[in-house]
Amino acid sequence: MFPDDQDPYGLKQLDHAKTRATAMGGAKKVEKQHAKGLLTVRERIEGLVDPGTFDEQGLLCHSDLPEAKDKTPADGKVVGYGAIDGRTVFVSGDDVTVLAGAGGRRGVEKLIRNAEIAAKRGYPCIHLGDGGGARLPDIMGSVGMMSMTYPIKGPCRDRQVPLITTIMGECYGGPTWEAAVSDIIVQVKGSVMAVVGPSILEVATGENPDKEDLGGWRLHAEVTGQVDLFAEDDRDCLQLVRKALSYLPGNAGEMPKVTPCDIPKDLKLNRIFDLVPSNPRKTYDMHHVIDMIADPFSVLELKPHFDGSLITCFARLDGHVVGFLANNPMVTAGAMGPGACEKATGFICLCDSYHIPMIFLHDTPGFLVGKWAEERKMPLKIMTFIEALHHSTVPRVSVIVRKSYGMAHCNMSGGNMENEQLLAWPTADISFMAPLVAVNVAFGRKLNGVEGVEEMKKAMLTELTKGCGPWDAAGANLIDKIIDPADTRKELIRTLSRARGASGRAGMSQRKLASWPRMF
Repeated sequence: MFPDDQDPYGLKQLDHAKTRATAMGGAKKVEKQHAKGLLTVRERIEGLVDPGTFDEQGLLCHSDLPEAKDKTPADGKVVGYGAIDGRTVFVSGDDVTVLAGAGGRRGVEKLIRNAEIAAKRGYPCIHLGDGGGARLPDIMGSVGMMSMTYPIKGPCRDRQVPLITTIMGECYGGPTWEAAVSDIIVQVKGSVMAVVGPSILEVATGENPDKEDLGGWRLHAEVTGQVDLFAEDDRDCLQLVRKALSYLPGNAGEMPKVTPCDIPKDLKLNRIFDLVPSNPRKTYDMHHVIDMIADPFSVLELKPHFDGSLITCFARLDGHVVGFLANNPMVTAGAMGPGACEKATGFICLCDSYHIPMIFLHDTPGFLVGKWAEERKMPLKIMTFIEALHHSTVPRVSVIVRKSYGMAHCNMSGGNMENEQLLAWPTADISFMAPLVAVNVAFGRKLNGVEGVEEMKKAMLTELTKGCGPWDAAGANLIDKIIDPADTRKELIRTLSRARGASGRAGMSQRKLASWPRMF
C-alpha cells in the first residue's frame, strides 16, 4: 500500500495498526476478563517487568488464515523483552481474549523463534500461560498437524537459561507442554493445567470430570507434585515469579546473584535448642530450623504440599543462594516415600544446573516400605535419587541432626557421598535401622517368654544405641566435624565459602544433570 498525501510516511497507519493490536480481543472480552478478577496478558506483563521496560516483538503479527486475519491481533501471543530487578528477561504470554488464547500457526512460530533467540543470548525466559492449546482450523488435517507439531529442530531443554511458566487460566496443550519442561511452575488458585479440557474428554472418552479434579491447584500440589509454587491471584503470581527468579542466575554461564547480608557470619543460634528436642521420639518442624539457619526472610519452599516428609527450598546463607533438602519429622516421622524421592531428584537437577550448592539436613528413620511403596516403584525412585547425587557436581554439605538410618542416610548425602563436608550434631543417630527394631529382628518372636530374654534385649539395645552415636564415626574419620548445634550456620558459611575457592567461582557445576527431566 502506497502512502497517501495525508500520511506520507505511513505513521498514522502504523499508529492505527498498533492501537488495533494492543486492544487485544476488544473491550467486551477485556471486561469479561476483569469481571473474573483476572488481568489481561498485557496487564500481566506490565505487572511482571520493571516499569517501562517491555519491548514487544511481533505486535502486528496475525493469523495466516484469511478469515481470521482481523480477529487475531498479535495472533494471540504477546512476546518481548523486559527487565526484572534490572536484569533483561524474555516474556511471552497467551492472550485469552483472542480466540480463548489458543495457539495459531504464526503466533506459535513467533513465540518459539523469539524464545530461541533469547535463550541463545542468555536471557531467562518466562511464559504466562492462559490458553486452550492449538486452534482447530490451524492444526486439523495432515498439513495442519505436521506443520504445527512439536518442533524437534528447536533447542532441547538443557537449562542454558532459567525457564519459568505460570498457569493463570484454563491451560491445555501448549501452555501445559511449556510448563512440563520448565524449571519452576507457578499456578494461580482457580486455574487449570491439563493435557486436554473436559469438553474434549467427554467426546473422546465419555469422561466428564470437574476442572479442579482434572488439573486444579490441589491436584498438582498434593498428588502430582508438578507445580512448585501457588498464588492467590494474578498479582501474587507475578510477585512469586520475580522472587523465584532472584535465586537463579541469568544463564548457565553465571553464578546466582549475591545479596548483601548484615547478619554476623558467626552468629550463635542459641534458640535452636528450643526447636529440636533431644528426645528422638519427639517431633518438631524442620521448617523452623531452616528459617533459623538461613538469612532472615530468604526461604522459598518449592512443592510445599507434595510429600512433606522432605522439604526442598531455596534460601540465602550470608547472601549466597543455597538449596536445602531437609527431612521433616512432622510428616511420617521424616520417612521418605516415592514423592519425596521425585521431589529430591528434580531439586538436585535444578540446583546443579544453576550452580546452587546444596545443604542436607538429616532426621529420617529411612524410606517408607511395604506394598503401597512397591506399587509406586520405590526401588527405582530411590536409585534415581542416588544417580542424581552421583552426577551432581556443585558443593554439598550434610548435617546429621538426629536420625539417619538405612539407605536414606546415603540418599541424604551421608557417608561415602563425597560431600564438601559432613557435619553432625552430638544428637546424631546413624545406623542401618533403629536399634530397637534391630533388637526385635535379632531375637524374633520365638524367644518371647524365655527366661532372661528381656535382660538380653536391654543389654543389646544399650550396646547398639551407643554404637549409633556420631563418636565412633568421627573417630574413624567418617564424619568431618561434630559441632555445637548453635554453630550450624557459622559452620555452613565457612564450608561453602571455602568451596567457592579463591576465584569465587570454584563452586560452578559441570552441569551433568542439565538435560535430565524435571520429574521422574
